[in-house]
Amino acid sequence: MPAVRDRLAPEHYEAVRLPPELTAFSTVPETLGPGSAAKVGILDLGFARRGDRTELVERYQKSPLEIMRPLYVDPEMPGMACTYVMATGGGIAQADRYRVDLRCGPGAEALFTTQAATKVYRMEDDYATQRVHLTADDGAYVEYLPDPLIPFAGARFHQGAELTVDENATVVYAETVTAGRLARGERHRYTLLTTDLEIRRPDGTLLAVDTLRLQPERHGGVTGPGVFSGHDHVASLFVVSGRRPAAEIADTLHRALTGRDVLHGASTLPDDCGAWVRILGRDQPRFTAAVHDAWDAVRRLLTGHPAPDLRKQ
Repeated sequence: MPAVRDRLAPEHYEAVRLPPELTAFSTVPETLGPGSAAKVGILDLGFARRGDRTELVERYQKSPLEIMRPLYVDPEMPGMACTYVMATGGGIAQADRYRVDLRCGPGAEALFTTQAATKVYRMEDDYATQRVHLTADDGAYVEYLPDPLIPFAGARFHQGAELTVDENATVVYAETVTAGRLARGERHRYTLLTTDLEIRRPDGTLLAVDTLRLQPERHGGVTGPGVFSGHDHVASLFVVSGRRPAAEIADTLHRALTGRDVLHGASTLPDDCGAWVRILGRDQPRFTAAVHDAWDAVRRLLTGHPAPDLRKQ
């Protein structure tokens, strides 16, 4: 693990690459700026297989990001460490810089989720970013399934995620975005929302890239065909695994969503390293159920076990 002073260096938590659409908003805030107290959240966790279960063996956290101890709540996979990521600040504000590192050693079984939806607040100056680095070593089975991202009116946010997946490991990774605070009439009132996902092998070989650029006030908006198409929720589920043929994984995702009240499209990833699906929905409960069904179907295929209920009370 890096030293504390290295984690707090700007090159550790600042995004490596930012879309030019976002850098156009780079300013010096009148409030606390990047790097100030409570504006940098760091979470650095290492997991290892110990006997018949996976345990947290390395941990560093800096508020506003933190976790409690991992839980073992899945009766079908009792050795899997379930970790809830929490943000003590309640949401992401302007000039916030977050970084999350999740390292899963050989044979580890880990599930990561969030305590609640991630709220991105209105911003008058600058922007906010989050870096996610997830590593799965030989034989590891890892799931990363956070609750939705909800951008408030005026939000400017970028997330860059890097998955490093061994050829014999499996990673199920999800991203979910809601159009805004719908009950307040803030449908696509955010200023800019961008994400970059890169999937690589440990030697650096690039497997897949996925990007999202949402800027409602430009490029004809985001509600038409090819974007949200009148829907309010979008999820992307990526399955990187060699446990089953890529086409079988894609077919499993497709069957799980056929007949649901959602739009979806599933296909294999490059070089048949896995499969992915993108889901659009209007009704939040039905959309959430559909995403869970896709996860459940692929988990049954790859492990023989159903997905647990991740309801947060």
